[in-house]
Amino acid sequence: MKFVIKHEIKGRIRVHLMQGKMTYEQADTLEYYLSNSDGVRRVKVYDVTGDVVLEYTVDREDILLLIKTMEYNKISLPKAALENSGRELNAYYKDLMITKITMRCLRKLFIPIYIRKIVTVIKAIPRIYRGIQCISQVKIEVPLLDAIAIGVSIARKDFKTASSIMFLLGIGETLEEWTHKKSVGDLARSMSLNIGNVWALQNDKKVLVPYDTVKENDIVVVNIGNIVPFDGEVIDGDAMVNQASLTGEGVPVHKMKNSYVYAGTVLEEGELTIRICKSGGKGRYDTIISMIENTEKMKSKAESKAEHLADKLVPYSLAGTVLTWLITRNTTKALSVLMVDFSCALKLAMPITVLSAIREAGEHNITVKGGKFLEVMAEADTIVFDKTGTLTKSKPSLREVISYTDDYSEDELLRIAACLEEHFPHSMANAVVEGANIKGLEHDEMHSKVDYVVAHGIVSHIDGKRVLIGSHHFVVEDEKCSVSSEYRPKYDKRPLDCSHLYMAIDGIIIAVLCIEDPLREEAAYVISQLHESGFEKIVMMTGDSRRTAEVIAKKIGVDEWHAEVLPDEKASYVMDQKRNGRKVIMVGDGINDSPALSSADIGIAISDGAAIAREIADITITADNLQELVKLRTISVKMMQKIKKNYREIVGINSSLIGLGVLGVITPTTSSLIHNASTVAIGVSGLRNVD
Repeated sequence: MKFVIKHEIKGRIRVHLMQGKMTYEQADTLEYYLSNSDGVRRVKVYDVTGDVVLEYTVDREDILLLIKTMEYNKISLPKAALENSGRELNAYYKDLMITKITMRCLRKLFIPIYIRKIVTVIKAIPRIYRGIQCISQVKIEVPLLDAIAIGVSIARKDFKTASSIMFLLGIGETLEEWTHKKSVGDLARSMSLNIGNVWALQNDKKVLVPYDTVKENDIVVVNIGNIVPFDGEVIDGDAMVNQASLTGEGVPVHKMKNSYVYAGTVLEEGELTIRICKSGGKGRYDTIISMIENTEKMKSKAESKAEHLADKLVPYSLAGTVLTWLITRNTTKALSVLMVDFSCALKLAMPITVLSAIREAGEHNITVKGGKFLEVMAEADTIVFDKTGTLTKSKPSLREVISYTDDYSEDELLRIAACLEEHFPHSMANAVVEGANIKGLEHDEMHSKVDYVVAHGIVSHIDGKRVLIGSHHFVVEDEKCSVSSEYRPKYDKRPLDCSHLYMAIDGIIIAVLCIEDPLREEAAYVISQLHESGFEKIVMMTGDSRRTAEVIAKKIGVDEWHAEVLPDEKASYVMDQKRNGRKVIMVGDGINDSPALSSADIGIAISDGAAIAREIADITITADNLQELVKLRTISVKMMQKIKKNYREIVGINSSLIGLGVLGVITPTTSSLIHNASTVAIGVSGLRNVD
């Protein structure tokens, strides 16, 4: 691919592609290719100009080579990524806005005035009809005010004012629709399924295959804590499925043979074998969009307050118009009141501001599932962190395998551990599996059914022997496993500066897997920034030992820490804080964090963690950096400040217009133009990023 460099600074470059007009598909393909390449932090492709802006963390020459070697026909773009792109939507609304404004200018320049009057009357009919519908339904709402204002203007033969009112209303409605659809679309796309591989049943054997290769009528197996990848019929198994992401149900649903399951739901307990009815998660995207658009629970209190206040103000606007006419007997002054209503601006500005804040969060790799969560984020005073995979790096690594047996080599022990752990993706499990992959240790499924004991470990059988792998609490304290006496000195010298996974067969500890879980470089800075942003209490909770927890707590500067806690204890702590009047945020990444994520005012999941954590959470951070938490807090606080500012501007501008109209200082036409122009201006300002 040929290109020229237009501008660059350290870590950022803008290039222009030497090709013809770029299609939407090419732009999406290029953006997908670059954003999924190593070293690329952020990418933006401009299909109109053919420009690409990249932020990167690797050598400049590597980035130039990446662009140079890119070929559209060699990139396999997931179907969903192309179907759900927002480029065509944005292009449509941009063209629509330009067309509306251009046509109005052309009509005023070239169409005779008597024809424009006829067109104005024809365009007024639908709006007047909506006003009549309000009357027939005994509702006094904004469409009624619009209908009266337009109708009275036409009755007074003030076609210019009627036309201006309808034009500005149309522009405002288009802007609102555009912003709403774009924000909802961005949110829905980020919530769509993001699955790499699935377990398929082929010739009675489980095989890990790419998600995109699975077709209808194929059979897949889904284990505890994983997302159901496709809509399908259960042909075997017994499980509890969390369907909150689709239905909003707070209680898991029992699924068994002949039951139907949906893509995007999560197995909380058990295992299911599913025959695929709809491949590729068909219908999932549309379902999410419908859920976001229709559910009231997604709205912030500020949005709901604005809507209710807007509806309540309509009768007062109408009453003010009548009262002004009764007192002054001046139709012009009465119309000046009618031309101005607070509700239009309130209903336009608040949702746009909230949705724009959600969109802005998305630009920082933060998925927010509703406006109300940003509002709570701005008001929260307590934040609770899980340690592993959250305050520590999301991808711990395997340092070593310490053997306490002569029956298995270290590689064989690692092979067994990886075989068990790959069924339950969590940061510690991922470290074991990755450690085996690095050594090139492949394996067949050598064990029987694998059972996961939440926050403890895994139980299975190999060659009739009971195999355990998990925490010290689970293997040693609960299951009473111990190391052979000849290996006791070696066992006592196991390294204490890392986390441990204990593996036992038939009650004998045969290995300890040492997992390095380095602290995130930004953790201490983020904690200090969160303190500065207004959090009064920052807490760390972990299932690790007190020794490990205390060391990390001192390094990062949390206010409080708790070690060796179980999932229900995390949730209980969160509930206790809420009962004490605190607004609590929980940040976690694993299956064991899901109860606390559900209990908090806001649950925030780190995306590299377990699927169930991401689905239950209200907010998901897909960036591998905790500094996005600070950005989220900033966006939330500034969103609330902007909403309050909008309130003041709307009340101030419209009150002034009513006063000036009643005093006869301005005409109804001027009042209408200023009112509608200010409404659109406030709406447009809502489109801009809050931060």
